Amino acid sequence: MRSHKMTSGLERAPHRSLLYALGLTREEMNRPLIGVVNSANEVVPGHIHLDRIAEAVKAGVRAAGGTPMEFPAIAVCDGLAMNHEGMCMSLPSREIVADSVELMATAHAFDALVLIPNCDKVVPGMLMAMLRLNIPAILVSGGPMFAGHTGGRSVDLITVFEAVGKVRRGLMSETELEALEACACPGCGSCSGMFTANSMNCLSETIGLALPGNGTIPAPTAARIRLAKTAGFKIMELFEKNIRPRDIVTAKSVKNAVTLDMALGCSTNTVLHLPAIFGEAGLPLTLDIFNAASQATPNLCRLSPAGPHHLEDLDAAGGIPAVMSELVKKDLLDLTALTATGKTVGENLAEIGATNLNPEVIHLIDKPYADQGGIAVLYGNLAPDGCVVKQSAVAPEMMVRTVTARVFDGEEPAGKAILDGKIKPGDAVVIRYEGPRGGPGMREMLTPTSNIAGMGLDTEVALITDGRFSGGSRGAAIGHVSPEAAAGGTIALVADGDKIAIDIPGRSIMLLVDEAELARRKAAWKPIEKPLTSPFLRRYARLVTSASTGAVLADTFGSGI
Repeated sequence: MRSHKMTSGLERAPHRSLLYALGLTREEMNRPLIGVVNSANEVVPGHIHLDRIAEAVKAGVRAAGGTPMEFPAIAVCDGLAMNHEGMCMSLPSREIVADSVELMATAHAFDALVLIPNCDKVVPGMLMAMLRLNIPAILVSGGPMFAGHTGGRSVDLITVFEAVGKVRRGLMSETELEALEACACPGCGSCSGMFTANSMNCLSETIGLALPGNGTIPAPTAARIRLAKTAGFKIMELFEKNIRPRDIVTAKSVKNAVTLDMALGCSTNTVLHLPAIFGEAGLPLTLDIFNAASQATPNLCRLSPAGPHHLEDLDAAGGIPAVMSELVKKDLLDLTALTATGKTVGENLAEIGATNLNPEVIHLIDKPYADQGGIAVLYGNLAPDGCVVKQSAVAPEMMVRTVTARVFDGEEPAGKAILDGKIKPGDAVVIRYEGPRGGPGMREMLTPTSNIAGMGLDTEVALITDGRFSGGSRGAAIGHVSPEAAAGGTIALVADGDKIAIDIPGRSIMLLVDEAELARRKAAWKPIEKPLTSPFLRRYARLVTSASTGAVLADTFGSGI
């Protein structure tokens, strides 16, 4: 056991003395030491209840013969960080989570890990750490929030974001907005639509590093507590069988994860996180793989913001196993992939008796929302290395469209122009210098996309950025434009009035400016240098790589990028 580095032998007497100081008995020291990574805090609604999840995990570990030892991880709330400098810290926090788990697990020689995230960057950060360390490990999230309800309809955080524009248009009073904001997020859990947190929790289940039910069982329920206890039991089984994350995460897992991503209509942030996660296992995941999977996989689910349903509806319909059961009908999954249950995907589905309980929430494979998956990667002179759009949340009118550029060097002036009524039908709001390096931190553009929708322009206006989008964004929101403006990408050369041709079915995005004019602009271009008072962000900006490769840090995989 790895923990014998701390607990066994004459020379470890000082180590045992420190463990005695924790209240451990010698018998507990002799058992496998299981690190329980808990990202609970009193800031993030998705994490406010994670102490209960951790207690259930520890109960399961003890019952199965292990000794649990809990330690913390940070968690940023993207909703609270949105639309100010705090959002610069969100994506970078993914790397801090991964690094801190590696530091703690290595320094204290744990035999295995149970990791408890819930929101946004914490889930991929912990998955990255699991694969980097490659000791037996399992992830169990805190689960999704229930949707809110008002006036006989379901609402969520995105309803509130979009209501701001409605107030500005006079379609909603400030009193109505106050009532909405008080009920849209009714309690603990990750925000209730297919936003980034729930996308990653569902995909963790699909990858095989979390148990069935991880992505959809609602946060406040007893079923979530039982799942956490089961994770405690299962980690001991994985330890005894020496099943490690890289035994589970293989090329088969890549195929299954990207296929489910397309069927579910997940957040475009998955195109950042999955390459970073699989890269830790030495498995390449290029943007072209997303396009290939999208073209082969029907879109079966449209949860908020793409449709009216929420995670609780998906859970009631049978959850991720039910979605898998539809995909199996067209042989779109590799059922031989190993999972954290110690069994294969196929064995799990058979044991659960997975079936689609509500074809309105999970469309039948022969009657999909669309023949192609939820995400598309576009290429062209505006994005030679690619850009990403959640096509399942784009209005038909915007799938093929030539738009007029309205250019902003940052999110704030763009948001003000939208709410001030300066953006008109047929425009494209181009927000640049918000990429991984230029932001730095690649801020999410949920506020401007929500304002576009709230102003009634989501079927008439595109938003194009080298930044990224919340999973809650909808409309022709095209992000991750690579190379980014700070790296001298074409997006840095766009001028007000330029025409941009968007062809999502054709996977194309072209700036309709001739090469001679672009060369002239390139010669005169000087990058915008943002003053950075944060030493951390200065380091991050120096090390971060392109969004097209997952915005990982240089040398993360020993590549010397």
